[in-house]
Amino acid sequence: MDDISAAQSELQCSNCAGQCVYDPAQQALVCTSCATRYGLETDDDDRAAQEFDFEPDIPEDDPPVLAETRVHHCETCGGDVVFVGQTLSERCAYCDGPVVLATSDTGYQTKALIPFRVPERDAQVAALNWVARRWAAPSDLKAIVTKARVAGLYVPFWTFDSEEAVNYWAKYKIRRNKRTVVRKTSGALRITFDDVLVPASPHITPLIRDGILHDFEPRRLRPYRPGYLAGFGAERHHQSVAEGLGANAEDKDLLIRNRIKGHVGKSGVHDVRYITDTTGVRYRRILLPVWILHYQYNGDAMKVVVCGMQGRTYGERPFSWAKLTGYAAVLSGLTIAFGLAWGAGGLL
Repeated sequence: MDDISAAQSELQCSNCAGQCVYDPAQQALVCTSCATRYGLETDDDDRAAQEFDFEPDIPEDDPPVLAETRVHHCETCGGDVVFVGQTLSERCAYCDGPVVLATSDTGYQTKALIPFRVPERDAQVAALNWVARRWAAPSDLKAIVTKARVAGLYVPFWTFDSEEAVNYWAKYKIRRNKRTVVRKTSGALRITFDDVLVPASPHITPLIRDGILHDFEPRRLRPYRPGYLAGFGAERHHQSVAEGLGANAEDKDLLIRNRIKGHVGKSGVHDVRYITDTTGVRYRRILLPVWILHYQYNGDAMKVVVCGMQGRTYGERPFSWAKLTGYAAVLSGLTIAFGLAWGAGGLL
């Protein structure tokens, strides 16, 4: 990321010398003093979706760099969130824990990002609508989430492409003469992975990941500019490409095993073994936008996550034990009534 002086220069209003922040509703920088609007479009916008080749046997040519910027280090979860412009925070965007301020951060250069498209007020509405649809939620939950602390954050992700030449061995079950028989099989297939999204930080929880993974569109990527981060926090990339591929190994293994099971085309496929020759690895280092609403219920910290691209919402929520007990009683009553009616019908 650019140093502090370059970021401040880009974020200063040329009309009144005030500070600008990025407005998702207008898709532009807007001066907080005079409301002058500044577009961030460039002639290189269509190049933001560019992918980069990776050869595992060749040293990476994209070393980490030290950037002078404002870094908020969380004392609870260890997350580091950087800011440009005048935005300050005393709480961690990830876990809502206390933070301490530093002025430098070593990380990899961000290649591109998808800017926020969902304004904060729309994210709050999406969160409240999500709460309203929760089954057996406490009656006061909506009022509590209304007061939640809202944090807008760009989180680091990878996209990976690869070609997989897979040779596999597996077993499957068939029924023969009322017996279950195990058969062996083997085969080969080619798998193409395209734009597989992989979290580039241990602080991206499954809740945050699931709020983003469904709606990634490469055409929305834009070249990194400090202006897109004005008013928001961001976590830098701290993984090498090899580390990113390693973080994806478990999910990739699951995807390959599922493809193998589909290729076998039998029921009860198990004991799957395989070897794969991976080629054509390409990657992007990108940032994706997310709103995180932090709240507490009966002392338990919880969060609702809203995707900053289109508003998809996931969350953590408590249950009302009184409502659960009531639902259980109603269900038991219906079951008993059905049993009595069924029994009466059998006597006729």
